[in-house]
Amino acid sequence: MEPVIEVRHLVKAFHTNRVLNDISFNLDRGMNMAILGKSGVGKSVLAKCIVRLIDPDEGEIRVLGKDMLALDAIQLDEVRKRIGYIFQGGALYDSMTVQENLEFQVRRTREEMNKADLQDLVEEALANVGLLQAIHKMPAELSGGMKKRVAVARTLIFKPEIIVYDEPTTGLDPVTAGEISELILDVQKKYNTSSLIISHDMKCVKMTANHLKIITNGSFYTAGTWADLCESQDPEIWGYFH
Repeated sequence: MEPVIEVRHLVKAFHTNRVLNDISFNLDRGMNMAILGKSGVGKSVLAKCIVRLIDPDEGEIRVLGKDMLALDAIQLDEVRKRIGYIFQGGALYDSMTVQENLEFQVRRTREEMNKADLQDLVEEALANVGLLQAIHKMPAELSGGMKKRVAVARTLIFKPEIIVYDEPTTGLDPVTAGEISELILDVQKKYNTSSLIISHDMKCVKMTANHLKIITNGSFYTAGTWADLCESQDPEIWGYFH
């Protein structure tokens, strides 16, 4: 299958702490891959390296065929338009309404778009996550689950080919977490996205991912499907599933 993300021998250290140590993997088109690991093992650092929010110390990263570490700022922005990134907290602008949050990036990158077309784009994205009724609300008026949905809607405006979900269900009650997991599947089905899901929520992982990787001590310890790994008797793996 065609890889949309290719990572080779990635290394990232903060001072003397080597967080990522020789990480290599492919994310194939149409795949939902979950990255598992205990807190602090580098899951989010890996995701941020892939989209160049953090620069690695060593290694290679190719996204949609582009050498991410060789791109200048303008070229990088062009690739990022094809990647959605859902931050843990949603990362909404508190001083803007939901509509203004969705419009903000579009206004910066598509100056030629008229007001009516932009309105249609915003309403379509919100309808796709079931939140059209919240278009005029402020972030402070939204629940945790609604903020996550708005963050997904903001990403969907650009019709991304890849979506990176960084702890998509953190801080949510079980029912809302299940709804967000369903949303991840709905988005993949409707937009044919490839997804990288950084999570420690095993219910979310079981529901959404068709391939799992576990990071231990900065490197991938093992990989496989849910069915493969949940049968393992290895203590390093068993604890995630029981």
